[in-house]
Amino acid sequence: MDPIKDEPVTRHRSSSRRKKGYDPQTGIYHSLIRLRGKHKIPTRTHLDIATFVLSQFPGRTKRVKGRAYRLGYQPPAHLRATQRSIHSLAAGLYHGLGVRKGDVVFVLSPNSIIYPTICLAILLVGGVVTTSNPVNTESEITKQVLDSGAKLAIAGPEEMHKLLSTKVPTLVTSRNSSGNELSVEELIDCCETMELPEERPTQSDTAAILYSSGTTGTSKGVILTHSNLVSMMMILKWAVEISSAKDDIFLCFIPMFHIYGLAFFGLGLLCSGTTTVLMQRFDFQAMLEAIQTHKVNNIPAVPPVILGLVKYNGGGYDLSSLRRVGSGAAPLSEHLARGFRAKFPWIDLKPGYGLTEGCGAVAFFVSSEEAKARSAASGALLPTFSAKVVDFKTGIALPPYREGELWLKGPAVMKGYLGNEAATSATIVADGWLRTGDLCYFDEDGYLFVVDRIKELIKHKGYQVAPAELEAILLNHPHILDAAVIPLEDEEAGEVPMAYIVRETGSQLSEYQVIQFVASQVAPYKKIKRVAFINAIPKSAAGKTLRKDLMAQSKQNVQSKL
Repeated sequence: MDPIKDEPVTRHRSSSRRKKGYDPQTGIYHSLIRLRGKHKIPTRTHLDIATFVLSQFPGRTKRVKGRAYRLGYQPPAHLRATQRSIHSLAAGLYHGLGVRKGDVVFVLSPNSIIYPTICLAILLVGGVVTTSNPVNTESEITKQVLDSGAKLAIAGPEEMHKLLSTKVPTLVTSRNSSGNELSVEELIDCCETMELPEERPTQSDTAAILYSSGTTGTSKGVILTHSNLVSMMMILKWAVEISSAKDDIFLCFIPMFHIYGLAFFGLGLLCSGTTTVLMQRFDFQAMLEAIQTHKVNNIPAVPPVILGLVKYNGGGYDLSSLRRVGSGAAPLSEHLARGFRAKFPWIDLKPGYGLTEGCGAVAFFVSSEEAKARSAASGALLPTFSAKVVDFKTGIALPPYREGELWLKGPAVMKGYLGNEAATSATIVADGWLRTGDLCYFDEDGYLFVVDRIKELIKHKGYQVAPAELEAILLNHPHILDAAVIPLEDEEAGEVPMAYIVRETGSQLSEYQVIQFVASQVAPYKKIKRVAFINAIPKSAAGKTLRKDLMAQSKQNVQSKL
């Protein structure tokens, strides 16, 4: 028996309610939200994302609103100063460094107050932005520079040395007294009066090449156009305006080199003039201090941060200012969502779903009440998106409550993978549908439930076990700080679940106790068969569990014993 096809899912079923957003004739789920008026997506051909974002800047002159902070540093006066800096840097890139339409510029830096300025300046002059994690190794960075065809690099002072072997001209983000490199700040200062080129990018031109996290395989360059980003900015602007207060203070620790941070903080919040407290790098204690000091009330987060807050046992920090916490980049388990709401009942927790190939955000909760009622869901489809849930054996579109692969369509869906036609044709299929590789289902009211990555399902005697389900159970144990489940090869069963566990400090939790804890809550074929204790679960910068790293480690351990 195939459990995905034959075992009905009955969570949140209500036969008396009409199926919303679902067309049984086509098997397509539609967003119930339409963008109208000021939120309608512009379709002008000659409209690049930078010009669009700049056109959305609120016309404030007060110093209080619309400014961004980097902890420990002095903020710019207001958005008009940022606007001037973007124009000056764009002119400097064009006239001083020869950046032309279509040229790729590699950005290697931690979060900084000038990060959005850099990206918008590149885009304004028609360049293509490609970003990278500053902790990546020199070889990883070299590979991306070569793969993207970067003509110029912009790097933080501490990251400059990682680009030496690439031989690519490099601009440093800030003045460095110990070096002779030209800095972004100097270029802004000297190019304020220069004009921008008349040739401008169109909506169909490439704006960014963002590399996927590679949680299940090799990282690929996702091509996003100006049109993709413009449509996402309108969606985010709408979402922020309907779900946030005008005086909200956001906290940004999500890395801006990732689509989550770039779309939301690097571009999106600039369209709303929202006050943001910016952290260069994530640190849990620094996050708590920032919330208390700056009276932060809105945090777009990731599941590991939600887990940290649930497991947090004190320290004297005042978190009473928090009103809204979002969760994205990876699925948030029902156990964890319920645990968070029990500990912080005054905070609206709103999970969401997105992916780089969909320009960041796909599903979201508008209503706090609906989010509480569906703790396992990731929200409803955002405006402009349509979806199908497809049986990956038959290719048939499935109705509500049936699990299959999530397919997406909409103006924010990527153009393709850079230089990889095989991967592009395997991912973007007939009529522009994007295959996400995620096992999901919708309920009858149009809310999306993410089960796991299809490639990471554990195949046990014909059954399919979702690692995320077992991880959610493990994280509910009082002495487990973090957990990951991977498939372990088994001669009889094919694969069995293996758990990697991070124990609470001082805990003597044993393998037997972990196995029994899970066994009492799951069907026999889902039982954990092996447990290993480690110091930390490997995760991507966006908070996704890197199960492939643990699988490689497990295989290496087995081979070493042969």
